[in-house]
Amino acid sequence: MGGVAALARAGGHRVTGSDAGIYPPMSEQLESLGIPVFALDDLAQFDPAPDIVVIGNVMSRGAPAVEFVLNERLPHTSGPAWLAEHVLRQRRVIAVAGTHGKTTTASLVAWLLECAGLEPGFLIGGVPGNFGVSARVGGSDWFVVEADEYDTAFFDKRSKFVHYGPTVAVLNNLEFDHADIFADLDAIKTQFHHFVRTVPGNGALVVNAGDAHLADVLGKGAWSPVTSFGEGGDWRARLDGKRLEIAHGGIPVCAVSWSLPGAHNALNAAAACAAVSHAGVQPGALAGALESFKGVRRRAEHLSRAGGIDVYDDFAHHPTAVRLTLEGFRARQRHGRLLAVVELRSNTMKLGVHARALDKALALADLAWVRTPPATTMDATHATVMQDIDALLATVVEAVRPGDTLVVMSNGGFDGFSRRLVAACEAMAQEDTV
Repeated sequence: MGGVAALARAGGHRVTGSDAGIYPPMSEQLESLGIPVFALDDLAQFDPAPDIVVIGNVMSRGAPAVEFVLNERLPHTSGPAWLAEHVLRQRRVIAVAGTHGKTTTASLVAWLLECAGLEPGFLIGGVPGNFGVSARVGGSDWFVVEADEYDTAFFDKRSKFVHYGPTVAVLNNLEFDHADIFADLDAIKTQFHHFVRTVPGNGALVVNAGDAHLADVLGKGAWSPVTSFGEGGDWRARLDGKRLEIAHGGIPVCAVSWSLPGAHNALNAAAACAAVSHAGVQPGALAGALESFKGVRRRAEHLSRAGGIDVYDDFAHHPTAVRLTLEGFRARQRHGRLLAVVELRSNTMKLGVHARALDKALALADLAWVRTPPATTMDATHATVMQDIDALLATVVEAVRPGDTLVVMSNGGFDGFSRRLVAACEAMAQEDTV
C-alpha cells in the first residue's frame, strides 16, 4: 500500500494515509515523499473529503476509518483495483507470484529490464537496492509487479494477483501459507489457477519446473505458452560459492560474481532471466545486470560487522524461507557460528500451523531463538522461545561472540530488534577497544 501511495503521488494526486506500527524502510519512503500518515482511528484524515479512499486488506469492518467511509458513502476501492485501473491498464505487466521469492525475483526482473534500457515501472513489496524505492511509474510500457495471493480487501476476498492482467506471469513456487484465509493447499491452488486464467494466449507463463504443486495448477488448464526454469527447465542456474552460472536450453549464457546467498536466490535469478526474455532482453545483456544487482533491503541485508559479529536482517517468516535462508548462510560459512532469531508475526505462524517445520529449520543454526507474541506458545527442541523483547535482546547479546553470523528474521518491525542488536554489538566493540 505504501508503493501504491507512491505511485498515486507520482501521478500528481494529493495523498494521505493511515497505518499502525509503521516501520522502515516504508516509513522512510513515505516521509521522503511528503505523504502524511495518520493514526488508524484519526478521522481528520477525511477532511477535506477525499476523491477516493484506497483500502488495504489489513482494514476490517469495525475499524473507525472503515465505518466512516461506509457511513459517509465515500468512494472507495482496493489497492490492486486502483493499481489495475490507473497504472496497469495499457501496460505490459510482468507479475511475479509464489509463496517465496517474490520480492527478490520482481526486483531482479525490474533491474534486468532497466539495464536493457527499458526503464520499467514497478511495484514491489520491498526496497530494491538498485532503485532505492519500492515503486515508480517508469518510462516505458513495461511494468513489474509483485503479485500476492493474499486476499484483496474486506469487500473483495479474491487474491490480489487476479487484478493485474499480466502479459508474463512468473510462478516461483507454491506451498501452504496464509492459514487465516485459506482452508488448505487446494484453496491456494484454486487461486493460482484463477491467476493463470488471466494471462493472455499471446503472453507467457514462467514456471518453476521442480514444483509439483505448480504442476497441479497447470494441470487445471493453461492457455499461454510455458517457459520453465530450475532443475530440468529451459532456464537453469548453478551456484558455486559466489559464482552464479546461467544456462538456457543447455547452453551457458553467463557466469558472474553473485552477492546473494543460497540456491533459492540462484533459482530466483533463473526465473528473472526467463521472464525478461519475453520482453526481448537478449542473453548477452544479462551478465552485467546480474553482477550489479544489489539485492533488496531486509532480504539477507548486511547491517553491521561491529566487533567481528556479522548481523543480517531478513524477511523470512515461513519455515521453508527460514530453512533456505539458513542453508544459504551455512553454505558460505567458513568459520564461526551461525545464529538465528525469528519473530512469529504472520497469522499463519501465530496459529502454530508450521511450528514443527520451523523448529526443524532452526536446527541449521548453532543457536536459535524464537520470539512469540503474547498468548502464543511454541514447543521447540532447537530454539529458545521467549516473549519479552528486552530479555531476548539481553540473552542474544550475552551469547554472541566475534566471528559469529547472526540472522534476524521477521516480516514486521520486530520492535526495532535489529537496530538495537547492532547498537549493542557496536557498544561491545567500543568497550573492547578501551
